[in-house]
Amino acid sequence: MKGRCTCGEIRFHLTDTPLITHCCHCTWCQRESGSAFALNAMIETRCIALDGGRPEELALPSASGKGQIVARCPRCQVALWSHYAGAGRAFAFVRVGTLDDAASVAPDVHIFTDSAHPWITFPEGAKVFPAFYRRSETWRPEALARGEAERARQAQQQQQQ
Repeated sequence: MKGRCTCGEIRFHLTDTPLITHCCHCTWCQRESGSAFALNAMIETRCIALDGGRPEELALPSASGKGQIVARCPRCQVALWSHYAGAGRAFAFVRVGTLDDAASVAPDVHIFTDSAHPWITFPEGAKVFPAFYRRSETWRPEALARGEAERARQAQQQQQQ
């Protein structure tokens, strides 16, 4: 999957499929996106390959209080992905709207739906959670395995430093 910012200075592609795609309905995401929800595809950061440009990183607050690092285009300021404190730098939450074929990336889960706008309806059979979910009960087995492998890789790198 290829993606870019609005002005095209930053171009990237994903070298693997996302682990999971969140449609987050929390009020924080509503405010940050200027919309009713945010659609973020979680992937190992090492699976984002830059094809042009270099995003700038900004430390911003988050609803958890632990903050987030947002990668943005330095020219047009479009947010491309975030690193949240809970997942660390090993994982990125790519803004689906920055992907060239964003329409092909449907949400796997709808989270924080207790603050979803009342006019939103969820597709039949959708995984809908009032707050967050348990990864072990929600992620596909192959995504769980990849996530654990990445956590182990990060732990090993930290021990070697």
